[in-house]
Amino acid sequence: MDVMELLPSLHLLRFPVGQAYLWRDGDASTLIDAGPGGSGAALAEAVTALGRRPRDVRRIVLTHFHEDHAGGAAEFAALSGAEVLVHHLDAPFVRGERPGPPPAFEDWERPIHAEAVKLLPPDVFARPQRVTEVSDGDVLGFGGGARVVHVPGHTDGSVAFHLPEHGVLFTGDAVAASPVDGAVTPGVFNLDRARTVASFHRLAALDAEVACFGHGDPVVGQAAAALRKSAEAYA
Repeated sequence: MDVMELLPSLHLLRFPVGQAYLWRDGDASTLIDAGPGGSGAALAEAVTALGRRPRDVRRIVLTHFHEDHAGGAAEFAALSGAEVLVHHLDAPFVRGERPGPPPAFEDWERPIHAEAVKLLPPDVFARPQRVTEVSDGDVLGFGGGARVVHVPGHTDGSVAFHLPEHGVLFTGDAVAASPVDGAVTPGVFNLDRARTVASFHRLAALDAEVACFGHGDPVVGQAAAALRKSAEAYA
């Protein structure tokens, strides 16, 4: 796992597929997404290497149910005692009550997805014992009041987390940055492309200096301007 400091209070944790973020409020921390199944120990090691203890991570907030974001949540929650939070529409899939719906792939996405799947662990991942459900507009106890922003399209229960006090936005897979040129675009592998684009516009309207994506390099500085410029291409 690669670890990168974005701000004194914010680190990026990068996996072979996807990434998570660690936010710090004094002695307490919050994990935004948890990587694929099997990531619990690696997350604990990363937290420890940053001078914190796994039990200092009070909550794991999930942007959506896909394995590369939610797969490590149960393992790390068991190690740390952290609360797991997810939007109520994606909660049944995180709990493992039923399988989540697959994306409606565009033809060009299929080979990219097939290559990404090869990098994910083949085993079924553990499920959290308890999940706290959240909804659009909820304010969570980190980052000076993190606002839940419902951004459906990638999944029905996809959410972003906006920290207005700090100018930080965690978009999940509603937004991505190209690994080739860093271009900011709506995410891929969606249930509903049109809803994803609408959610992209909603996020672009927020004030954010830093934007942290589920895939691709974050924008650190004038993030809102970057999102709004990109949104102009998606009517």
